[in-house]
Amino acid sequence: MDKTTLSYSNFERLPLQRPVDRVAFIAEACRGKFVIDIGCLDETALLKRDSSYWLHGRISLTARQVVGVDNSQLVPEEGLQTGPTSRILRGDATYIDLGSAGMEEVDLIVAGEFIEHIENPSLFLKKIKHRFSGKMLILSTPNGASLSNALMGTLRREVQHPDHLHNFTFKTLHTLCIRAGFQSWEIIPYRFFATEMILKSTGIIQLGARIAEFGIRMAEIIFPNLAFGYVVRVRI
Repeated sequence: MDKTTLSYSNFERLPLQRPVDRVAFIAEACRGKFVIDIGCLDETALLKRDSSYWLHGRISLTARQVVGVDNSQLVPEEGLQTGPTSRILRGDATYIDLGSAGMEEVDLIVAGEFIEHIENPSLFLKKIKHRFSGKMLILSTPNGASLSNALMGTLRREVQHPDHLHNFTFKTLHTLCIRAGFQSWEIIPYRFFATEMILKSTGIIQLGARIAEFGIRMAEIIFPNLAFGYVVRVRI
């Protein structure tokens, strides 16, 4: 996909494939690579750490080497070792000042569920392009037009992380890629997950969460533009 792909007319059909499993898709794309993992630790990461749902943990199983960057106070000053070839450093990843960490030979930058948390996503992507020209970038972010958001809206409810500043859709992500100066990219829907609810609950509540997850995923296959979020894969 490039900047000429969309006309931005109201009724044009979006070039969408069947939704993927976000964590599995990104982890496989990292196989054998030296990866920078941006914004990889938050309160939900601790909940998922011993499961297959933690993106950083899954990447560490496939990548040659992983260096995470996160400004969370949960990361000690000396860094956090997360595996034999993976660690997380404390720092502000929006500055992309990573040379001192010995990461000049990076192959791939991952920013999973990150750009919706920062004040200026467009500036962040422009910095990525300037700093890592010729590399690969994979980012993911929730879909503001998802079926799950619409269903919650019918109940006069809205599910948002308290740190979210932006909502994105297929076309707004396409526009961000254009404004950042990228030449080619893919925007791939990813399917709904109720991970936190499933991990935190038991009994009938957990069963209900699993049933809701299954039902929404079936609908997403038919209507991929209503998927829970998007993965964007970019040649920087």
